[in-house]
Amino acid sequence: MKRLLLDTHIWLWYLGASPNLSSSLREALDSSLGLIWLSPISVWEASVLAQKGRIRLPLAFEEWFEESMHQWVLREAAINFEIARSAHALDLPHGDPADRLLAATAMVYDLHLVTLDRHLVKAPWLPTLTA
Repeated sequence: MKRLLLDTHIWLWYLGASPNLSSSLREALDSSLGLIWLSPISVWEASVLAQKGRIRLPLAFEEWFEESMHQWVLREAAINFEIARSAHALDLPHGDPADRLLAATAMVYDLHLVTLDRHLVKAPWLPTLTA
């Protein structure tokens, strides 16, 4: 079974029961419990989005985060020196630092990145799950 790293939007969509997340992808995540990883970059990115008003959460970010960690057991894909060193060298068509760090995290931890981001999905060297 594949070990999965969630892109930030997938994590937010799953927790918010968003219709943007296909039923097949939701089922894949449901059946992968215990094999799903989350990067601190996604936590940071979600907090920034909430602070800027680009996403709405039912609670203040800190409370929402604590509750979300109880709703869904996720492993932490901690950022390390190898990830930081690898991120800049990745062949991505844009310079989004969060995407670079998530892609590097997937590569270093040998995970499939669950994403619908077209730039990441098109990277032939990056294992992704998009169904």
